[in-house]
Amino acid sequence: MITRSAEQLHVIVKKVLLAAGADEWNAEGVAEHLVASNLSGVDSHGTWHLLGYVKGVQSGDIVPDAHPEILQETASSALVSGNWGFGQPAGREAMQICMDKAKTQNIAIVGVVQKHHLGRLGHYVDMAAAEGLISFVFAGGQSELAPTAMPFGGSRPVLNTNPLAAGFPTATAGHPVMFDFATSCTSGVKVVNANARGEKLPQGYVVDKHGVPTDDPEEFFDDGGHAPFGGHKGYAIMMMVEYIGRIFLGTNALKDDKRGGDILRCEGGTMIALKADLFQEMDAFLSWSDEMSQRVHAVPPAPGFDGVLMPGDPEANARETRRHDGIPIEDDVWATIVEACEMFGITDL
Repeated sequence: MITRSAEQLHVIVKKVLLAAGADEWNAEGVAEHLVASNLSGVDSHGTWHLLGYVKGVQSGDIVPDAHPEILQETASSALVSGNWGFGQPAGREAMQICMDKAKTQNIAIVGVVQKHHLGRLGHYVDMAAAEGLISFVFAGGQSELAPTAMPFGGSRPVLNTNPLAAGFPTATAGHPVMFDFATSCTSGVKVVNANARGEKLPQGYVVDKHGVPTDDPEEFFDDGGHAPFGGHKGYAIMMMVEYIGRIFLGTNALKDDKRGGDILRCEGGTMIALKADLFQEMDAFLSWSDEMSQRVHAVPPAPGFDGVLMPGDPEANARETRRHDGIPIEDDVWATIVEACEMFGITDL
């Protein structure tokens, strides 16, 4: 296990991205996002992706110096193209546009298309919560060319992990109530890691090629797939995300066969933001928001638990710990970072 501070990791990631061809704006935006994901304990969306992004630039899937632009716009909506650049800077720009519109129009919706991996969706709802806004993010379309998730009762993949996130402001700075999860039982990265490390998954997180639940990640790669969380209900939410994140945005008509790669060529992200004080004063909203958290935290824990958490608590707790102790990086993940650095002669790690 390797440990680096957030600052050290940011410098490494940014150096690699600049060397790979990214301009300052993109390199800073991607580095900030990846390291913030690690800092929040969401390692599946952190620097694990760095080597893949470098290879995406080299293959032409990612345009490393692309900047987003608005394709169409109204007072309360916009469709933003990332011009096939990195997804995180494009997503940040899209959420900023959404936030700015919501502040004047009370509610706004923005779609972001033609971009690479959006990264951790919680990053964007955290942005909005810090500005006193409630927000939602839905990402669909990954399954058009690379389906990995079985529909409930099915034996062939037709969807993908289809993540969603929501965020709500609280009076505690940097600690919003935040939901961020795939609508499959687990993320694709965790399946890849388990398989590479010879580990088993919790039973039923994935299914084999017959749709039968298994704990063996190898079955996933032998024509198996993700299982939706929550059975038929999770499958329905997975489908909802597909409609909001892809069909609604019309991403199929916007794809470029030379960009994005199979998973991301048709992906879209739909962002919705609304003023938390739309129907009451902000102080009242924050008071009730914090009261809800206090009520939940006061519930006695069940056997085997140290306490009851609110959504967003694990990320906030991880940030506090990792800012103090550093970010732990698994040896196999660190090896991919070293490989990315060696490609450009970067030795200061």
